[in-house]
Amino acid sequence: MAEELPPRIGLITGFQAGAFIGLFLGFSLAVVSALTDPDALVRLVQLMCLTPFICAILLGPFLGWRRAPFLSKDDPLDEARVLLDPFNEGQGKWRVLSHVRGDGRAVRIDLHNSSQPLEIVKATLEMTEKHSVRYIVGRGEQRSRSPMLRNQVLSYIEQHIPLNRRRRTSSSVEVLPPSVIAHMESTHIMHRRLFYLLPIILLFAWLEMR
Repeated sequence: MAEELPPRIGLITGFQAGAFIGLFLGFSLAVVSALTDPDALVRLVQLMCLTPFICAILLGPFLGWRRAPFLSKDDPLDEARVLLDPFNEGQGKWRVLSHVRGDGRAVRIDLHNSSQPLEIVKATLEMTEKHSVRYIVGRGEQRSRSPMLRNQVLSYIEQHIPLNRRRRTSSSVEVLPPSVIAHMESTHIMHRRLFYLLPIILLFAWLEMR
């Protein structure tokens, strides 16, 4: 059975994204117009008002054809709590109810107070194929509650998860699903193309307005 592809972003969102790009481009062209001919107020207003509309029409269908990142309809918090129920250690120690939280899209797992943090990570890494999972491990300082916890968890994750799917903060390590990484990479490619194209457009606009 073929894997179900995520839905397209859609024309409405594509038109909105195109208009946003046009707004930035129109402002840039208006600045060029004001610098080359400050008295051409009508042209300045036209650039500011028409450019977003034109970009929405031209870029909207292209941007709307892109696929949104895959978002599972399952509640990751419930799934994580079922997986981690065997690791409960009783009141005052590590418990699922007090150490596992969620926001509907990602799971936040506090590994402090657990006697088997690496087993918890191992049990939940499979979830990261569909959901973001953030492991709270502290700063790794000697004065912290578990000074070795951060290095232990980070070392284990580095052995099993590619670099582009890992995110480190001062007190946590987050693992992102492949679908989110793919969407971010495609977005960065589009941004780079627009970044290279904008100076060329502004150069030709400046030559035309001189």
